[in-house]
Amino acid sequence: MKGVFLDRGTFPDSLTIQPPAEITDWREYHQTAPDERLSRLQGCDLAVVNKVVLDGELIDQLPDLKCVAVVATGINNIDLEACHRRGITVVNATGYGTDAVAEHAVMLMLALNRNLKAYLRDEADQGWSRSPFFCHRVAPIGTLSGQTLAIVGKGDLGCATAERARALGMTVIFAERPGSDRVRPGYTAFEEALKTADVISLHCPLTDRTHRMINRTTLGWMKPTATLINTGRGDLVNETDLLEAIEQGRIGGAGLDVASQEPPPADHPIWRLARHERVILTPHVAWASHEAMTRLLNQINDKLTGWARGEAVDSL
Repeated sequence: MKGVFLDRGTFPDSLTIQPPAEITDWREYHQTAPDERLSRLQGCDLAVVNKVVLDGELIDQLPDLKCVAVVATGINNIDLEACHRRGITVVNATGYGTDAVAEHAVMLMLALNRNLKAYLRDEADQGWSRSPFFCHRVAPIGTLSGQTLAIVGKGDLGCATAERARALGMTVIFAERPGSDRVRPGYTAFEEALKTADVISLHCPLTDRTHRMINRTTLGWMKPTATLINTGRGDLVNETDLLEAIEQGRIGGAGLDVASQEPPPADHPIWRLARHERVILTPHVAWASHEAMTRLLNQINDKLTGWARGEAVDSL
């Protein structure tokens, strides 16, 4: 059998996919442009991708394709209906990055609350050397203990973030889905949660209901000192509205690990956001600890081995 990894460059060289022994022709490409997909997939039984798009039109031109492995949790780049119609097995990885993402979210909370960006800039300028005092305080510093964290999304990621926040002395509430007619036990109405919280952290799927749920209206519900954290999906937030709120001082700051377009082009509003003193931007790396990537690839390796042997595998 023949297999290919179309965007191997999304993982470091030290971590590898181990193709099943049944895959005797295995090829890896650092990255694959849209117009290169068809030629590279011709004759393949197995396609491994991270973010390369496999749409229905492409899949219909690949009669030999039997399995698609997505080395991620999100499968928005795969036409599942087309795969199911063709009887193609689709596997992904789950749960591998829970600790990594939760730690990253809390790291952003801490960094913003303590104005780390201002202190790093002052350090680069050696401002402390010119201080008349031992303590060189260049920006306000807060303490998370005693603050209220509203989490949107009560899955594994939201709960792992809550666990870490409580350890820091924060009060945690879970926001009900936006637009919901009822409030489930253990949840707080979405609007009330945003009005109450000192920090809002997004850990929910991107759906029609959650698309750009953080916008001019909902940003207006937040405290002027509130901090927004998004390690979920870029399109949960209307970035233009967030930029306006930050520039006008209507919220206190934002920590972002995702964008509506990735990688964001040079004229994307997220770059104006990133220049702001109270915004920290990281390039979609919350999930990407060495330990998380190792767990992810181990999961995929195990599933591919089972698939190649004809065993039942956890597929989508």
